[in-house]
Amino acid sequence: MQTIDYKEFDKIQLCVGTIVRIELFEKARNPSYKVWVDLGDKLGVKKSSAQITSHYTPEDLIGRQVICVCNLAARQIADFMSEVLITGFSDVEGNIVLANLERPVPNGARLH
Repeated sequence: MQTIDYKEFDKIQLCVGTIVRIELFEKARNPSYKVWVDLGDKLGVKKSSAQITSHYTPEDLIGRQVICVCNLAARQIADFMSEVLITGFSDVEGNIVLANLERPVPNGARLH
């Protein structure tokens, strides 16, 4: 495994946000949702395409806090611009399980 120093890690902006809107992303190649995440006053609401349909329904996700990579370059997916990456882990079948928090924190809080 390649290692990085703290200075490199510090460049990655991992922040918490609350999911405020979900839509089925019908034009995506793989089953996905269009997700809108409120990342607080500083970052605002950002969009993401997330392949999390195996474990989560829209009702499960509204109001849920997620950890996002906020400073990746935006990525065009079909007709949707994904602005942040919602983090998660692959389960044994390759389906994404969201990274989560032990308790609520303010939207926009940064991972240390």
